[in-house]
Amino acid sequence: MSDSASVREDSVLECDDCISPAEAFGIVADETRLTILEALWESPDRPVPFSELRRRVGVDDSARFNYHLGKLRGQFVRKTDDGYDFRHAGEKVVRAVLAGTFNEDPVLPAFSAPGSCVACDGPLEADYGDEKLTISCADCARTHAHEEFPPGGLEGRTTEALLSAFDQRVRHLHCLAADGVCPECGGTTSTSLSRDADPFDLDVVVTHRCGQCAYEAVSPVGLVLLDESTVLGFLSSRGQDVCGTPFWRFPWVVGDEALTVVSEDPWRVRVRIEHGDEALVVDLDDELSVVDSAVEAVEKIA
Repeated sequence: MSDSASVREDSVLECDDCISPAEAFGIVADETRLTILEALWESPDRPVPFSELRRRVGVDDSARFNYHLGKLRGQFVRKTDDGYDFRHAGEKVVRAVLAGTFNEDPVLPAFSAPGSCVACDGPLEADYGDEKLTISCADCARTHAHEEFPPGGLEGRTTEALLSAFDQRVRHLHCLAADGVCPECGGTTSTSLSRDADPFDLDVVVTHRCGQCAYEAVSPVGLVLLDESTVLGFLSSRGQDVCGTPFWRFPWVVGDEALTVVSEDPWRVRVRIEHGDEALVVDLDDELSVVDSAVEAVEKIA
């Protein structure tokens, strides 16, 4: 057995008090228990004493309140000498409610998005539905971005602010997943290249998948390079604002022309990033690590 396998086996959680996912959902499905979690969240100070928490929830029957609080205790709420406070799972439930994940399903009709299509130079538009934001070409329908975005993130934002938040969220989530950390559960993610490119109109895409919770994020290859020091250095030294420009406005991120598949077994791809009279050529291996890079002159067509 390899050392890495030993480490994984040694790190398996042993828990006599753990409950199944079905039991966990059953516990927080009760309205009174959700109200208890919300009251904890809204309390200015925590831990919250039993009597104060019961007053905030509005349950007169002490025995009934204690019954529901007891159901939450252990997995979602912890008892201290000073009262009651969240465990991580309890906070996650409240955050999911605030994000609108459990109780909202908004739809936004198409609205204008900055940039132009990498395929036909047509105008871009964004729309929101099924908790996903999509940016595509209004003329040829080519998809430039497609990712989950919590419904609560729409609250109080203009369309411009929404697109900016979407840009930052996609960058950070995929950067975390590419670094091997699941954005959902903190588990270990793996990275792979594939020609199964749906919903993108690309030859090759990147898939980050969590082995613990099955979280999956699919993106163009170039998206990973937005956080790569060689790329950042090349563009920023030439006046390109990488962080302030939405990722879908970079042709080498969302287009196919900048990408060359060098080999598939093992995977090796090459991305060409042009800026002015120069181009940065970056070679990536099957785990999207940079194995080679070089700056070349851009040949001008007479």
